[in-house]
Amino acid sequence: MNDYLLLFIGAVIVNNFVLTRFLGLCIFFGVSKNLKASVGMGMAVTSVIFISSIFAYGVYNFILVPLHVTFLTTIVFVLLIASFVQLLEMVIRRYLPALYKMWGIYLLLIATNCVVLAVPLINIESNFSFAKSLVNALGSGVGFAVAIILMASLREKLRLAEVPKPLEGLGIAFIVAGFLSLSFFGFSGMIK
Repeated sequence: MNDYLLLFIGAVIVNNFVLTRFLGLCIFFGVSKNLKASVGMGMAVTSVIFISSIFAYGVYNFILVPLHVTFLTTIVFVLLIASFVQLLEMVIRRYLPALYKMWGIYLLLIATNCVVLAVPLINIESNFSFAKSLVNALGSGVGFAVAIILMASLREKLRLAEVPKPLEGLGIAFIVAGFLSLSFFGFSGMIK
């Protein structure tokens, strides 16, 4: 049980894909202008990562490995994730139109988000069991959600601050993201 807890915390904080590996930055900067949209996007990305990891584990271990076509892993995972995100987009457009309008183009960017593809690939590369794959996927999704919610909170606070004219918009967002990244790097400890 301790291994699973460490894996989860490591995926959320120490190995945060956005703030320590710098993956998924397009959605991170695009959606983090609005806290409400960021919370929803964090939940959507977490769900997609988690469910994609379940499907990816099954496809890899029960189809690609027995057929000796593991060289197709990346292509198959991309198709799997794109199909799942397309299905999610249709469901959200139909049943949650306000959320669909809020996310806009960023919903489709989940399909091409490198975090969503990286997690199942890392699970396979690390030879994780099914349970560890799920814990890592959930932790990675929660880590993405934490990062985007923190960034959105800070960007909303910055609207009340006097930001120098040349730094308004993405300029100050990059600076804030750099400080967030440094704080998350602090969790990894010092290497002698």
